[in-house]
Amino acid sequence: MKRTLIALLCAAALGACSLDPAWQRPSAPVDSTWSTAPAPAQSKAATAATAAPLAADLGWRDFFKDPRLQKLIELALANNRDMRVAALNVAEYEAQYRIARANIGPTISASGSATRERAEGSTSLYSSSSAGVGLSSWEIDFFGRLRSLKRQALEQYLATDAARTSTQISLIATVATDYLQLLSDEALLQITQNTVDADQHTYDLTVSMMKMGSASMQDVRQAENSLAAARASLASYTRAVAQDRNNLVAEIGAPLPADLPQGPTLMESENTLADIGEGVTSDLLTRRPDIVEAEHTLKGANANIGAARAAFFPKIELTASAGSTSSSLSNLFKAGTGAWTFAPSISVPIFDFGYNRASLDVAKVEKDIDIANYEKAIQTAFKEVSNALAGRTTYVSQVAADRDYANSAQQYYDLAQARYRAGTDSFLTLLDAQRTLYTAQQQLVTDMLARQSNLITLYKVLGGGWSETSAVAQQ
Repeated sequence: MKRTLIALLCAAALGACSLDPAWQRPSAPVDSTWSTAPAPAQSKAATAATAAPLAADLGWRDFFKDPRLQKLIELALANNRDMRVAALNVAEYEAQYRIARANIGPTISASGSATRERAEGSTSLYSSSSAGVGLSSWEIDFFGRLRSLKRQALEQYLATDAARTSTQISLIATVATDYLQLLSDEALLQITQNTVDADQHTYDLTVSMMKMGSASMQDVRQAENSLAAARASLASYTRAVAQDRNNLVAEIGAPLPADLPQGPTLMESENTLADIGEGVTSDLLTRRPDIVEAEHTLKGANANIGAARAAFFPKIELTASAGSTSSSLSNLFKAGTGAWTFAPSISVPIFDFGYNRASLDVAKVEKDIDIANYEKAIQTAFKEVSNALAGRTTYVSQVAADRDYANSAQQYYDLAQARYRAGTDSFLTLLDAQRTLYTAQQQLVTDMLARQSNLITLYKVLGGGWSETSAVAQQ
């Protein structure tokens, strides 16, 4: 028995060999620097962002400074069903990994039985008792097949955990973007309401002026048309605000609480997002969870090749048991009742019609597919970051120009209204001023939303949002 134990230990030690291909991370098929649109002038915000913390180091509570939005994100992370499914997937693959790890070791079980019987036509009774400990079908992992499968299961588990992080980052970005969409539609609703009030006032004024002979019926009809169009827009934005709220309810997985903290309007939200630094392109390889997921999937495919290679070699299994057998229970463990079995077996693949070769070819092709997916994930990430950086360098000047346009349109409207009342300008001039002001205010809100959404996208594509608090704060 001592020699047998030594042989088993030696066999287990020999099982440490691996037929996995040597792992080497594929080179990133992108430039070493970001590709961005040239800014009209280096803004102070862009200069400050250069020294700002990296997105992956900045917790979402520190990036989103709006207390109302922080509460919504907190509710979404706790209740969103996609997050629950992602967490359960991680738990499932973690259990699968533990199964693969358990297959490496032997399965030892204890058993006991007692039999008492009388043969047909006999008056004698026969008794039998047995107890033992057995080792059932332990595969000696000489060529690392089981260890390769264990590594593959581990990489699948790690890839699933990275996918959960991707789901969290996407959820946070979606909640924040839809929250800004709600603020935008509320701002547009208020602008449209102001426009309806102004058009109603203009319509009433035009009717009065027509009665006095200083305005025509054509002016009245044009004022009426403008008022009707504004009312239609008011209904549209009222519907949009209600739908935005429904979208948020679906994302947070619960009704909107009545005690939500007071948040800023869209016009007040420009400084509610923190500055972030873009870092260098190599940061994405370790900071973006979708790239990390693709790399773990590729490592799993690499381990699968090792398992496929090991299938070409002999498979050795051991079955052993030791115990005691006696015709009476009282004598079960006395001298002379011991019994043991030791049954090693070996199976060698000789002819399988090319099954093992085809399995190895499949494993190699799957690895090539995973390499292509890994490279695609990097290229997609590079494109997303470059586009978001291009937006950051241009939206600042665009919003500033929109604000100047809106201020100028307001002055033009005020002047046209005064001149129309004085009879200096025609109603067409006032109507043009009204439309210009409405368009300018809408454009300002739309571009402010686009700028804020682009900053959220930049935070997301740089790998931000996986932690609640910043890395510096945690130290």
